Amino acid sequence: MKTLIVYCSSHGTTEKAVSVLCVNIEGEVLAVDLKRDKILFDLDDYDGVIIGGSIHAGEIQRKIKQFIKQHHDELLEKVVGLFLCCIRDGDIAVEQFNHAFPQDLRKNSVAMGLFGGEFIVSKMNFFERQVVKKVDSVIKDESHLNLNAIMEFALRYNNIRTPV
Repeated sequence: MKTLIVYCSSHGTTEKAVSVLCVNIEGEVLAVDLKRDKILFDLDDYDGVIIGGSIHAGEIQRKIKQFIKQHHDELLEKVVGLFLCCIRDGDIAVEQFNHAFPQDLRKNSVAMGLFGGEFIVSKMNFFERQVVKKVDSVIKDESHLNLNAIMEFALRYNNIRTPV
């Protein structure tokens, strides 16, 4: 099965998660950071699509939203996995996930994951550092990336066969 992973990574956390997925997803995998990469691809060339991003100020990246809107109907015909990197957990993380991805796409997904998150203060701009300090009392880098969740996601995704 050929899988396309599209994602956006603001400070590197989502990119780390995608690196783990690339090693653990079976078959041919192409990973594209929609913010940085200038790789052209055709969704018709892929059996599956994994979409992921991170939460900043309560929202997933705009480029992820645009990708989903542009390819919505095509995505409903694919094997789809959805993941989110966010520092929150529990009900708040679930709410952020549900807000990030449309309901029909979530229902159609074979794998969904909340991968935890990181505060990479060293890569934040002044404004971001001030917000993180005020809201979360964080002044240095912190990682809560959940490798077990990433591996469980990969296992669920790999257990699906190519649609006929």
